[in-house]
Amino acid sequence: MAYTDKNYKTKKALKEDFAAGKEITVYQPGPFGSTVADGNATIEGPHKWYAAVTVKNGVITKIK
Repeated sequence: MAYTDKNYKTKKALKEDFAAGKEITVYQPGPFGSTVADGNATIEGPHKWYAAVTVKNGVITKIK
């Protein structure tokens, strides 16, 4: 499971920042390193929301 560097309370807030052109970086905690591989990923918010995203070079390029 991956997370954004900013702690978005809602998926709507994530989408608003993305639509405004803000660069949103992602990371993955755990023993395998913090880098999220390029391609499709699922991110989780602190209040149990989820979003399917596309990642390139650690930055979200698309939110589904």
